Amino acid sequence: MFGYYLDLALRSLKRNWIMTALMVLAIGLGIGASMTMLTVLNVMTRDPLPGRSAHVYRPYLNPLPLSYHDEPGKVGGPTTGLTWPDAKALLEAHKGVRQAAMARGYLTARSDRSGVQPKSVGGSFTTRDFFTMFGVPFVAGRAWSEHDDTGAAPVVVLTKKLADRLFGTTSVVGRTAHLGGHDFQVVGVTENWQPQPLFYAMIGTDFDSGDQFFLPLSTAMSLQLSVNWGNGWGKDSSLTSPEVSWLAFWVELDTPAQVGAYQRFLVNYSAKQKELGRYERPASDARLYGLMQWLHREGLVPGDVMLQTWLALGFLFVCLVNIVALLLAKFLRKGGEISVRRALGARRRDVFRQLGVESALLGLGGGMLGIGLAELGLWAVRQRPNDYAHLAQMNGEMLVATVVLAILVSTLAGLLPAWRACRIAPALQLKAL
Repeated sequence: MFGYYLDLALRSLKRNWIMTALMVLAIGLGIGASMTMLTVLNVMTRDPLPGRSAHVYRPYLNPLPLSYHDEPGKVGGPTTGLTWPDAKALLEAHKGVRQAAMARGYLTARSDRSGVQPKSVGGSFTTRDFFTMFGVPFVAGRAWSEHDDTGAAPVVVLTKKLADRLFGTTSVVGRTAHLGGHDFQVVGVTENWQPQPLFYAMIGTDFDSGDQFFLPLSTAMSLQLSVNWGNGWGKDSSLTSPEVSWLAFWVELDTPAQVGAYQRFLVNYSAKQKELGRYERPASDARLYGLMQWLHREGLVPGDVMLQTWLALGFLFVCLVNIVALLLAKFLRKGGEISVRRALGARRRDVFRQLGVESALLGLGGGMLGIGLAELGLWAVRQRPNDYAHLAQMNGEMLVATVVLAILVSTLAGLLPAWRACRIAPALQLKAL
């Protein structure tokens, strides 16, 4: 029977092709606008560390004096990061399965190869657990040793991209890399690992191209390398000051018991610092955020993206209402045809299914048009200067979702008109023929 319904639907759509084109266009415009923004929202809110994010947590401490009025949840505020004394204390406590402190910075990379120009590249200054905790894949070599971690050793881990640029190969373990006017021995090369967003960075909404090198945090501090974020509230502005927050800190916890124990540890640590006179805020301010919770706190999705998404969905709703009106007018005009079918023995549910197939075909056409319009919309998003713009790419999952949503929308839009058409009394329509 489906083939028969399909044939009837195609005949009906061809009979009034202008109305068909208008309905397909309305569905395509609504689907294209909404899927453009839903795709952007999808790439911005997906898990940046699948398989590991449930075990990675961000400690939160509040060393600010009572006189400092920091807005709760303010993106990039002083409590976004940790001070060096706090990060050092958490590292030395070893309360997590793994833990790492980190900051990001830019260094000029110079190559001994002819024709390769110096280039400023971004990287992280971190501790050795960073690689195992986040599952950073290595192409060659390994992370630096624990002795290197504490001894400010001049070692570096490069990404494959930077290794290829500096040396023309990834077989570079043991060679010397020139970064920021200093020489570092290469101990490892990683894949071009670029989680989006760069959740481990200081500001959770960083969607840039990722790090190209990794240096021991102690080495960066010893060489006084500059970091790209810091926030102070006192007179001492040095990186070792207890009044300057500049470090991100992540800890791996595998069980709920470990999470609870670490939360208690943070509260006890804050209480001790308050007893020493360093903290003024309540110890209960100390918290432990999961990865996705932290990204939400730091404003993972900009307000303009959410607003544009709601506007696009509102436009889709307007298109849906118009489709309902057009289908209602079309189906009611087919009252005579429907009545003849009913008189020849067709049941109401048979007519309802026929009209449903016709609505679904409209949705399929609108979905195909919507894909093209969504791709055009995503291209326009990629031209914007926002750091997330380059991520606006439609994947296979969103392609399927676009077509399914279009068919669903048109089918839902056709329910009321189809039901209304099925309620037509055949006798009255046949009498008028």
